[in-house]
Amino acid sequence: MKRHPILSIVILLMTLAAGLFPQAELLQSGPMVGYSEMREVLLWVQTTQPARVKFAYVDTADTTQKLFTPEVQTEKQSAYIAKVAVENLEPGHHYRYKLYINDQLVKRPYPLSFQTQKLWQWREDPPPFSIAVGSCAYINEPVYDRPGKPYGSEYEIFQAIFEKHPDAMLWLGDNVYLREADWYSRSGILHRYTHTRSVPELQPLLGSVHHYAIWDDHDYGPNDSDRSFRQKEQTLQAFKLFWGNSTYGINGKPGITSMFQWADVDFFLLDNRYYRTPNHYTGGNRTILGEDQFNWLIEALTYSKAPFKIIAIGGQVLNPVAKYENYSNYPAERERLLNAIAHENITGVIFLTGDRHFTELSKLKRYGRYPLYDLTVSPLTAGPATKVKSEANYLRVPGTLVSGKHNFAILHVEGPRKDRVLTITVYDKDGREQWHKSIRANDLK
Repeated sequence: MKRHPILSIVILLMTLAAGLFPQAELLQSGPMVGYSEMREVLLWVQTTQPARVKFAYVDTADTTQKLFTPEVQTEKQSAYIAKVAVENLEPGHHYRYKLYINDQLVKRPYPLSFQTQKLWQWREDPPPFSIAVGSCAYINEPVYDRPGKPYGSEYEIFQAIFEKHPDAMLWLGDNVYLREADWYSRSGILHRYTHTRSVPELQPLLGSVHHYAIWDDHDYGPNDSDRSFRQKEQTLQAFKLFWGNSTYGINGKPGITSMFQWADVDFFLLDNRYYRTPNHYTGGNRTILGEDQFNWLIEALTYSKAPFKIIAIGGQVLNPVAKYENYSNYPAERERLLNAIAHENITGVIFLTGDRHFTELSKLKRYGRYPLYDLTVSPLTAGPATKVKSEANYLRVPGTLVSGKHNFAILHVEGPRKDRVLTITVYDKDGREQWHKSIRANDLK
């Protein structure tokens, strides 16, 4: 596998650092930046064995005051992971941070920083921001992979994302590919999550970009898995350990369902696995979301005042082709969802999806109403799909199909409060633009 030249230098420096600083040998992966709120952010790190972890941080506006987070002891039961909330921060500030393991500084050869969200309401226009999105990240491990050509490749895409300097990244599912050896044991599940998170090319991106995530079948369980999966509570525990979302589940129900705001945009993170009936189930109502999650989504969308209401879910929603695991395979619930959005006069809805190993933008025109969009972005490092041009998705926006190559997208939102614009730009693994399109919030009313 050919690596990006800058990335090769970073990996070399990381290797040298491990020799120069013994405590670096206790670092398994990270540090990673999780959620960002106005007064609080989450920092994450994984060690190789039990260790004491803490972070030092300084406000870039006043570097004279060095503060420390509480110390956390990592343990085997929690995969040697520490999740530390940095509290009582100031809105709209940028911070640099450092990692300490057993009271020793662990230097990283790339920036470590985080930011709090700005308090703009009633004061000024919402700030511009950028969020990277992508799905399907397969990291090879030959002893457990299928024989033949490696399925994962071109990990340098993570460096290309890092070099775009987005404020945050939203992972759209299949962020981890559990293998046959992993599915039915907690140790196997934690091994797979650890192995994927530890890839060297990923570390700079983790260190200074805020990360959010949903899952799809491969990081939940076996291929096309549903609510019957025996180990779903253990994969849910692993997801909670390895990601830094603000919350998990709604109304006391387990799962990964959540939402977050960035500036004036609301992101709704859906769970398309925990309550899903089997794809070929004929014994009753067929559902992807389940009743509680469906009702929560419609109510949350109805409450939202955001100009863009972005719904992130693992599989395609608008593609009319009832193929693989598209929502069109669940036509009754899909129609109910689209009808509810129309009936409640919910504005600004955009679906954000992964799964398909190619990228495209679908547009559903609705009589007397604004069009709905579904942006599918895939894959990051898993095998790209090549024979998709013949798929009869008549909703595909011409010129937006990207197949046969690894890719990611950047969503950039800017403009005054009453005229926000979302620009979608899709890039290949080297950061070269493939296409872009702008959508005005005023056109989604």
